[in-house]
Amino acid sequence: MNSFQDFKISKKLHFAIEDLGYSTPTEIQTKSFAEIGSGKDVVGIAQTGTGKTFAYMLPLISGLKFSKQIDPRILVLVPTRELVLQVVDQIKKFGKYSSIRVVGVYGGVNINTHKQAVWEGADIIVATPGRLYDLILSRALKTKHIKKLVIDEVDVMLDLGFRFQLTNIFELLQEQRQNIMYSATMTDDVAVFINDFFKNPTTISVAVSGTPLDNIKQITYDVPNFYTKANVVCHLLKEKEEFIKTLVFVSNKKRADVLYELLEEKFKDDVAVIHSNKTQNYRIRSIENFNANTTRILVTTDIMARGLDLDLVSHVINVDTPRFAENYMHRIGRTGRAKAQGNSILLTTQKERPYREAIEKLMGMGIEKKDIAEEIEISTKLTWEEQPVSHERENPHKQQFEKGGASFHEKSKKNSQTNQGGSYKRTLKLKYKKARTKGDKNFNKRNKQKGKKPF
Repeated sequence: MNSFQDFKISKKLHFAIEDLGYSTPTEIQTKSFAEIGSGKDVVGIAQTGTGKTFAYMLPLISGLKFSKQIDPRILVLVPTRELVLQVVDQIKKFGKYSSIRVVGVYGGVNINTHKQAVWEGADIIVATPGRLYDLILSRALKTKHIKKLVIDEVDVMLDLGFRFQLTNIFELLQEQRQNIMYSATMTDDVAVFINDFFKNPTTISVAVSGTPLDNIKQITYDVPNFYTKANVVCHLLKEKEEFIKTLVFVSNKKRADVLYELLEEKFKDDVAVIHSNKTQNYRIRSIENFNANTTRILVTTDIMARGLDLDLVSHVINVDTPRFAENYMHRIGRTGRAKAQGNSILLTTQKERPYREAIEKLMGMGIEKKDIAEEIEISTKLTWEEQPVSHERENPHKQQFEKGGASFHEKSKKNSQTNQGGSYKRTLKLKYKKARTKGDKNFNKRNKQKGKKPF
C-alpha cells in the first residue's frame, strides 16, 4: 500500500490521518494492518522511529464499534508514564472525528483519580503494569470484556522487572483474546514470553535493531574522561544554528545531573534534564518544552531512548558509549525520524572502545572518527568511577595467605583433634544410643536383659 487511501478504513479515520499530515504509511504500518485486522496474535519487531504505535492502533480503532459499555474492550500496556500520556494523545488524535473513549492510568498519581476515570467508562485503557494490576485487584477495573491486548516495548518492561505483574495480568484476562506485541528487539526473555502466552503468532520484522538508518550521519570522538566529554558537548552546542534540537544521553542519573549543571552554567534555560528520579510533572513539562522548542537541549538517561515521540530532533549526542550495542540503535533512532536528516555523535573513552567496536559489528559498518578541536580543554578531573583503585600494600586486613610456601606446615596430629565431649560422655552415648527404629528398640531391650551391649 503506497497511501493511506488504500486502507479499508472509515472516512472519519481518513480525515484524522489527513489532519495529522500523514500520507504514506511506513513498512511496519502496511504489513501490520491486515494481520491485526484478521484477529491473529501478532508480534512486530521494528526499529525505533518506524511508527509502531500507529501500526497497531490504526487497525484496532478501525475495527472498534460504537458502544455505551463502561468496561474497556482494548488494553494497551506500556512501560512508563510518559508513554501512557503519549499513546493516549495519539489515540485521541486518531479518533478525533469519532466517539472513542480512552483513559490512561499510571503510577505516581492518586489511585482514586484513576478509579473515577475508569468508572466513567472507556473503550481503550492505556496503562503501566503496576497501576493496572492495582486497579484490577481493587475491582475498579473489570477485564471480562477485553478482547484485544497490546504490549508495547515488552523488552523494556521485562528489563524493568514487570514480568511478575504481566504474568498476573495475563491470568486475570479472558483466555479468548487477541495478543499483539511490539518491540524494537527480540531478546531471549521476549522469546520465552511469547512462547508462554501467545498462540501461533504471526511475526512481522522490519528494520531490525542493528540496521543503521541511512538518513543518520554518525561520527565519533575519542575522549579521555567524562569532564573532557562535557567540554566537547559544551563546545558543540555553542553552534545554535546547527544544533537546533539536541538530545544528550548519559549512562546514569548521577552523571545526568552533573552534566546538566555544567551545561546550565553556559546555556541557562536552554537546557533541561529528565530521568526517573525527577517528579512526574517535571518530566512531563521537560518533554513538552523540548517539543515546543522552548528548550533546545535535553539531557537524559535511556528512559527516553524508547517509544517517546520527540519532534524533529536534529542531533543525538551519546556522552557515554552504551554497554549494549542495541541501546545505541534505540538512542540514535530519536533523530532522523520521518525520513528527515539526522545526526549522531558518539564520545568514547579508551575503556569504552570495546563497546564501540560491538556497535560497529552489530551495524556491519564503521563510525567515522574525528579529532576533537584543539581549543577544547582536556580535563584532568575524574569522576568517582574513573579514579584509579588504591591498593594498600601492608594492610593486615587485606592480606591473603595461600597454602604452601616456605613457612607453611600441616597441623600436628594433636592439634588436628576435635572436642567430642570426653570419653565418659561418648561411652554413655553409645550405651544409651537412641533406637533408629521400633525394631531396634526391642532388639536393644532384649540384649540389655541378656547383659549384652546395644549396637
